[in-house]
Amino acid sequence: MKVVLDTNVLLSGLFVRGLCETVLDVCVSSEGCTLILSEHILNEFERHARKTFHAPAGDVRKAMKFLRDHAELVTPVKVPAKACRDADDLPVLGTLEAGKADCLVTGDKDLLALNEFQGRPILSPRQFYEHLK
Repeated sequence: MKVVLDTNVLLSGLFVRGLCETVLDVCVSSEGCTLILSEHILNEFERHARKTFHAPAGDVRKAMKFLRDHAELVTPVKVPAKACRDADDLPVLGTLEAGKADCLVTGDKDLLALNEFQGRPILSPRQFYEHLK
């Protein structure tokens, strides 16, 4: 299964203990799962890790290396502006499409409101976790 984890799930997975940590662990350690990311998602991750989570630069570098080492990186395809209500989310949907991922896992309400994109489900971390069980 190919899975795109949105920035908010990655941040919570690496800097907060809980469900997102479990979801990230499954995506990087399970033989049947491939984490799909893009430079867009990684750049957002780095920016928010520093500004929102106030993570030390060394921790952010280690996290970025970890993500790069455990993910397949793709270049997002161009997505029509009308695909979602927040233009900042278009590259995330483009990552989902470019990676031919089976689903997108996010906490973003604008993305979750779509329920799916191009036939691929958009799930909350809880929904994804329940799907895995």
